[in-house]
Amino acid sequence: MSDTATIKRPETAPALKGGVVPYLMLDGAAAAMDFYKRALGAEEIGERTGMDDGRICNARIDVNGGSIMLMDPMPEHGYPAVAPQAFNLHLYVDDADRWFDRAVAAGCTVLMPMELQFWGDRYGMVKDPYGVTWAFGSTPA
Repeated sequence: MSDTATIKRPETAPALKGGVVPYLMLDGAAAAMDFYKRALGAEEIGERTGMDDGRICNARIDVNGGSIMLMDPMPEHGYPAVAPQAFNLHLYVDDADRWFDRAVAAGCTVLMPMELQFWGDRYGMVKDPYGVTWAFGSTPA
């Protein structure tokens, strides 16, 4: 049995939300969390676990009913800084236009304008200042 098998989750840590929980490694995780509060209405959950040099090694936000974990790169532990690529985080929300507009107003760059798509949803995509692509979709009223 490995040493990690005896590590217990703190009793005060709230349970994660969602069946799949993204774990984003972003250079500047603390600033990214603050940005996501403004851009996505994120709520910070629990305490940030930090390193002596100020980097975050474990933190959590909840967005639109799901949890997202964040950390700074830690190349000395096998987690080098790599720009996010080949994925987007899709938020299916009540009002995609409102979510999209808030993200753009906070500083996201439009990749795909919000439009009614051929499959019937309102849909658009943005990229945040940390390189993560976010998609917003909703069923039109």
